[in-house]
Amino acid sequence: MESDKLKTVVEEALTEIRPFLQADGGDISLLSIEDDVVKVQLKGACIGCAVNQMTLKNGVEATIKRYAPQIKEVIEVKD
Repeated sequence: MESDKLKTVVEEALTEIRPFLQADGGDISLLSIEDDVVKVQLKGACIGCAVNQMTLKNGVEATIKRYAPQIKEVIEVKD
């Protein structure tokens, strides 16, 4: 999948999960996709949340992989 299309697909996946993050006072931004690794930044309440890594793997990564199975992992990039 070409990079522009992959980015669009990943953004669609984030659009699906974003309302759940926003309901808890957080949000997520796509920073980049490199070598089938998605780099995101958590925002708001997600930054200090004790379960944010679980949310990242079980929620965000699982959703993105459903849209784009070639993605190997999703990692959080901090400020």
